[in-house]
Amino acid sequence: MKPKSIKPDELSKIFAELKKGDESAIGSYLVKGVRLQISKYNLSGAERVQLLYKRRRAQGMCIVCGKKVTKKNPSTDQLYRLCEEHRNKIDKGTK
Repeated sequence: MKPKSIKPDELSKIFAELKKGDESAIGSYLVKGVRLQISKYNLSGAERVQLLYKRRRAQGMCIVCGKKVTKKNPSTDQLYRLCEEHRNKIDKGTK
């Protein structure tokens, strides 16, 4: 993912979130042409994937490809976790 451009005064907000232990501070930032990457240390592959899926779900993106998901599940009224293409391949293909 591309780094998010922020202003130098916004760094204090990110550091405050880090002090609280908030996971929303995790990410890649661009400050005056310098990339600042904040991530957890020594994560296993499964933990990294879990964080990626969690972040994509929160943003309403397909967990596989990252496309914007538009359809909602009628029973839960939440966005599906997969785009229409991957729902057809993965979810509907297993039935």
